[in-house]
Amino acid sequence: VEPASSPVLTEGRSGPHKIQGIGAGFVPTVLDTSVYDEIITVENDDAFKMGGEIAKSEGILVGISSGAAVWAAIEVAKRPENIGKTIVVLIPDTGERYLSTPMFSNS
Repeated sequence: VEPASSPVLTEGRSGPHKIQGIGAGFVPTVLDTSVYDEIITVENDDAFKMGGEIAKSEGILVGISSGAAVWAAIEVAKRPENIGKTIVVLIPDTGERYLSTPMFSNS
């Protein structure tokens, strides 16, 4: 998962984004690109909205990058080839430090 406005891994260009915790703007030397099949780009608003939705519907306080990861997992689950399959997503952060961000402004 990477920010749509900073697609370093998919397009080789960095840019400003609001998804803290991902999209550092460079490709780490330790990244083995042969171990993943796909990178999904996520818009800032989608990551924020999903993080807030998880808090409201599941009672789990997650961070912005977690919202991005769950949004991407749901997109993968919607694909016809994945109907009936179990999709697993890792929640990489907590939402405590994001309580003053737009993600929780309307929660």
